[in-house]
Amino acid sequence: MPALNVEFSDRELEDLRQIAKERGTSMKALVREAAAADIVRHRALEEGAEVFRRFFTAHADEFAAAFPEDEPPGRGEGRAA
Repeated sequence: MPALNVEFSDRELEDLRQIAKERGTSMKALVREAAAADIVRHRALEEGAEVFRRFFTAHADEFAAAFPEDEPPGRGEGRAA
């Protein structure tokens, strides 16, 4: 399995040691779990943003009608209001 060396300040390293001790796990497992959780969070945010973009695009006319003051100048010209 590929590995990654990560540098921490003395304070961060001490905090990691303390947290790992409190949780009854190793520092390696603690850091790996944190990274894995962030990857999952990042993927979920990306997927959520894509769902929002599709929804917004599909309902652009409705948003424009509901919030005309947020429309850029020139947008909506030639559209039925």
